[in-house]
Amino acid sequence: MPQIKLYPIIATFLSCMAFDNGYAQQRDSTLNLTLDQCLQFAYQHNPTLQQSLLDKQITEQGIHSRLADWFPQINFDYNIQHSFQLQTSNIGGNLIQLGVRNTSAGQFSATQNIFNSDALLASSTAKTVRKQADQNITSTKIDLAVNVGKAFYDVLLTKEQLKVLDENITRLDRSLTDAYNQYEGGIVDKVDYKRATIALNNTKAQRKTANDVLKAKFSYLKMQMGVNDSVQLNLSYDSSRLAVIAVMDTTGAMRVQNRIEYQLLKTQQSLQHANYNYYKWKFLPTVQAFGNYNLNYLNNEFSNLYRDNYPNSFAGVRVSVPLFQGFRRVANMKQAKLQLKRVDFDLENLGNSVSAEYSQALATYRGYLNDYYSLKENVTIAADVYETIELQYKAGIKTYLEVITAQTDLRTAELNYTNALYQLLGSKLDVERALGSINPN
Repeated sequence: MPQIKLYPIIATFLSCMAFDNGYAQQRDSTLNLTLDQCLQFAYQHNPTLQQSLLDKQITEQGIHSRLADWFPQINFDYNIQHSFQLQTSNIGGNLIQLGVRNTSAGQFSATQNIFNSDALLASSTAKTVRKQADQNITSTKIDLAVNVGKAFYDVLLTKEQLKVLDENITRLDRSLTDAYNQYEGGIVDKVDYKRATIALNNTKAQRKTANDVLKAKFSYLKMQMGVNDSVQLNLSYDSSRLAVIAVMDTTGAMRVQNRIEYQLLKTQQSLQHANYNYYKWKFLPTVQAFGNYNLNYLNNEFSNLYRDNYPNSFAGVRVSVPLFQGFRRVANMKQAKLQLKRVDFDLENLGNSVSAEYSQALATYRGYLNDYYSLKENVTIAADVYETIELQYKAGIKTYLEVITAQTDLRTAELNYTNALYQLLGSKLDVERALGSINPN
């Protein structure tokens, strides 16, 4: 009894399970994901990336279609014919009808390219075209990694802003209670607790606005990831590590060769060079072997048409030499050479634009980094000032207006620090993209 190999069966089963799990995630009402998991999910479900993967498959089938010209081309033709009137010829003064009334033929034909410029172009560029398809996927993945990363950090920024506002609401609530108690005790007039009420209502309004903005930012992140908007998305992250992740080494040199855009242009340059060679090959003859086997049936009686067969067969080599085509080939060669030169300018232009992009991204990053360190210190100072003034207010030394001012300063410092941290994280992605250091695999 033959042994059954289980490895292909197990592999197929596991593939199906992984495929089902991807769709099960979409059906779940809640997803709990880290940034890396968000990226992996986006790589599997983002529609734009899926289109790029389909484009690669389309390209692969196109290559197979063009390479098919190197294989033998075998055809079969069939016909049947009935003549109502036979052709009449004058032979030696006698009128004689030629042929028979019923004929039928079947023709097997085969051709084999020996040298063909179109087939040669297909075989010489197949590897490069596949490389270009892979590079397009990489380019899409890099854009997706940056977009998902920025959207992820944008959501975290808004959540941190909500947390700051919640803490501020708690402080204002406590201050409102203190001010009202002092008013009830006759220590202060009603102005203090009215101001506290106004400040609290304003902060609550800001929180509602921030909460609505958070929903929109979640929707944008889901769109980038390819998640249905009805799915609840919970982001998992280590807030203590964000400050460490945000800082990067900015002393490294930028090399345009690391950019996927440069690699795509170099691939395009190779294809343009192959296209130029293709038009040179057009001056060479096309060589093709061919062979035919024909079945011939002749009879005046239709019922006896296929009784007798008169076959014939032949084989040969066909050489087609293009002598003159109205200077089309020369014009095509010149056009291809100009297009090749245009790619050189594209490479030069890319080098300049990438250098400018890197300088801008680096300047922005360094600016946010400086803001981050400065604003981090401001939070500590503002918290200390608020605590001191609050104690002095309770002791009757400071007015409530100074308490509100200190609360506002603390909230502003905390929000500015939070903004600086997440802007720093987002600008770091721009620097990494400018450097070409993002690895989407």
